[in-house]
Amino acid sequence: MIGKDLRIVFMGTPEFAVASLKALIENGYNVVGVVTAPDRPSGRGQKLHQSDVKQYAISCGLPVLQPEKLKDEHFLSELKSLNHDIQIVVAFRMLPEVVWKMPPMGTFNLHGSLLPHYRGAAPLNWAIINGDQETGVTTFLLRQEIDTGNILFQEKVKIGSEETIGELHDALMGIGANLVLKTIDALAEGNVSPLAQDILAIDPERLHAPKIFKENCMIDWEKPGIVINNLIRGLSPYPAAWTNFQYSGSETGVKIFKASFEEADHQYKSGEIQSDNKKYLKIACSDGFLHILDLQLAGKKRMGVAEFLRGFPNAISYKAH
Repeated sequence: MIGKDLRIVFMGTPEFAVASLKALIENGYNVVGVVTAPDRPSGRGQKLHQSDVKQYAISCGLPVLQPEKLKDEHFLSELKSLNHDIQIVVAFRMLPEVVWKMPPMGTFNLHGSLLPHYRGAAPLNWAIINGDQETGVTTFLLRQEIDTGNILFQEKVKIGSEETIGELHDALMGIGANLVLKTIDALAEGNVSPLAQDILAIDPERLHAPKIFKENCMIDWEKPGIVINNLIRGLSPYPAAWTNFQYSGSETGVKIFKASFEEADHQYKSGEIQSDNKKYLKIACSDGFLHILDLQLAGKKRMGVAEFLRGFPNAISYKAH
């Protein structure tokens, strides 16, 4: 048997998952159905928004299921009626056992880390935030505990010293899509030996990759500059690291998308801003300065530092905290 003989159900929601679904369709694999998130209101007008996966699936004429609850009997009946051999999950939600065990060949997942490290919702973010120099993608067989199933294949990539989560995300979309094709072919041919994660060495500080919340994104200017810059890179462009600029008794929130670190001894307090009010703005941290290159004030557009300084002169009077 070959991979293109299999009846496949694909499960995913965001842009990251589209690349894998597109690779399956464009290479002639038999995707018989797509499961994605229900339409949600978004934007100022709160109009219903279709997931990226749904939009692509509809453009290809694929059947789309959008269950609110994955144990709903109507959904389970619809899913079973697709008579599929295998399920592929890319950036979806945790599946109940009744779903991931349904097809005779089970379900495999594409995950954005080198498992067993960074199990959870935000593996790429945490790899950069923690200053890792390497990451990758993994396909593995689903089991009940999240991201713990037996590993099928992995592909490693280097993380550039100035690479952001946005850049890494885009690079791994294509790499992950190719790994999905490799995995489906190997499973169809019986040419894979799943590897149990519990026999691999694990760094406990890199085991989990929990969801990112606003409090995770706030910059602590008392920390070393490289730690702050890793946080900025690991959150850019979304959800973005942030701080407050304080001036004349008032303050405004600021998102920082790009910076560079200058190691230096200095006498400034952490968070103090130094600027020529024309071309550069740097903020003191424990062991040097963060040169801010790209930022966005609350209610304003994203802009480079020179444009910011033209619109907000006397930045040297501000204090970040």
